[in-house]
Amino acid sequence: MEGGGAAYNPRTPEEVFRDFRGRRAGMVKALTTDVEKFYQLCDPEKENLCLYGIPNETWEVDLPAEEVPPELPEPALGINFARDGMDEKDWLSLVAVHSDAWLLAVAFYFGARFGFDKEARKRLFTMINNLPTIYEVVTGTVKKQSREKTPNLSSKISKPSSKVSSCDSQFQTNASKGPPRHKDLLDESGEDEEGEDEDEHGNTLCGACGDNYVGDEFWICCDVCERWFHGKCVKITPARAEHIKQYKCPSCSNKRARV
Repeated sequence: MEGGGAAYNPRTPEEVFRDFRGRRAGMVKALTTDVEKFYQLCDPEKENLCLYGIPNETWEVDLPAEEVPPELPEPALGINFARDGMDEKDWLSLVAVHSDAWLLAVAFYFGARFGFDKEARKRLFTMINNLPTIYEVVTGTVKKQSREKTPNLSSKISKPSSKVSSCDSQFQTNASKGPPRHKDLLDESGEDEEGEDEDEHGNTLCGACGDNYVGDEFWICCDVCERWFHGKCVKITPARAEHIKQYKCPSCSNKRARV
């Protein structure tokens, strides 16, 4: 397996975390936006296959490393064998759990290899723990946690009660096209509560990459699973979203196609 091997050796907690985050982003893509391709590659008729996350935010399904012991810890072996014997959702959840375990193993392998002390290990774990797990992203656990806070964004922006309902209405109207950006909502309310808005909207996580809302990014919501996505992660622009009456994310679209 070539791509999963470390092209470089991160030597500080921050460098290890960047490596972790890149590999994680790739694996999240495999199990969400690229799920159709991932599903096809995991052919049960093939040999033992593994899902590898690569530091450049890509992924690949490949045979395990031939060298013994391997350069890095290896991910779960034979993920393809269970594909057709389980419900697809359960299978993807199982792969997600093993992917989380592998990412932690790789990160703390680097920590042990380069002699991280207690404080360095704690710093690394804290950075990792601030991100949702792949399992949480794939199963929608993150969505359930963040959805409770998302509506509060619109209600907090406009203090006058007469404007709250109109702002909430605007939020619902744009639900299939993406969450209202702070700039748009501030213009309507006339209130400057950018810091508070950032904190509230920051709890919303992308269903593809798992990252938080940042700045003035364009987002879109799937009308089937109700998860939010960066427009760039699902290749939807604001202009294109204007012509979409009902948006289905890649994962939901692919599931329906195979039914």
